[in-house]
Amino acid sequence: MSPEDAPATGELRAVSADEAADVVEEIATDAAESPRERLLIALDVDGTILLEDETYSPGVIDAVADAQRAGHEVMLATGRSWEGTRHVLEGLALTPEYVVCSNGAVILRRTGPAGSTAYERFHTEEFDATEVLTLLRDHLPTARYMVELPDGRRLYTDRMDEWNVSRADRVPFEELSAHPVSRVVVVSEKGTDQDFLDLVSRIGLNEVSYAVGWSAWLDIAPQGVDKATGLEMVRRWLGVAPSNVVVIGDGRNDIGMFRWARAHGGRAIAMGQGPDEVTSEASELTASVTEGGVTAVLKAL
Repeated sequence: MSPEDAPATGELRAVSADEAADVVEEIATDAAESPRERLLIALDVDGTILLEDETYSPGVIDAVADAQRAGHEVMLATGRSWEGTRHVLEGLALTPEYVVCSNGAVILRRTGPAGSTAYERFHTEEFDATEVLTLLRDHLPTARYMVELPDGRRLYTDRMDEWNVSRADRVPFEELSAHPVSRVVVVSEKGTDQDFLDLVSRIGLNEVSYAVGWSAWLDIAPQGVDKATGLEMVRRWLGVAPSNVVVIGDGRNDIGMFRWARAHGGRAIAMGQGPDEVTSEASELTASVTEGGVTAVLKAL
């Protein structure tokens, strides 16, 4: 029965048995249709949302807005510190309940209602980096080092254009390990990502988790901590089913969250420009960041 043929509210109308059967069938069909389920969509930042020049991937701002309007929880899961992440959220007009930063070592929580841009450090991992820093400096004496402290402050040995040094202080190398840290970053301009992979294999980093970037960039977190551990906590706090998780990334530090999502029935989507060792861990492949890969995924949800 079409809306035009339906009786007015409060009105009774006699119909034939066939018409009544059709109405009952329509009601049963509508009831059988599952409502659209809320997804937890975790997006990497560099190489996924942002291009190398810090501009946004084509169409991603509108695609994120559409996904939010559809009722999905869109959030960021990045290796960046909070200081390097907040402006990305602002550019996306995105205010998720949680943000995973520092490769899972730091989780921020929104302190106000939906739409608020105020966040607090809600969960932080930390470790003693003395042994790791000493070991690395023995092999990379000319590299640049930075640590992130549990309260968000950062200490660094040499300034780099790639580092946002707000709330950061330049200190002698020895001061980097004076306190427990949440994250260690090592940059060697004379090496390559393969050089770092070879170094890690040679010296061993048994008490930490590490990820090698697209350039000669080594990111170190407490042992057993990565984006997956942070996202699993967020998933539980939000009450989202594991199968309703979608993660998208392009780097070696995304491998953990790819494996986590796949193992629990979620979707792990790699950007088209990712290295083979990353794309092989994903369940799906989308276009590159320059071609709007994230936009394509979000528009197809």
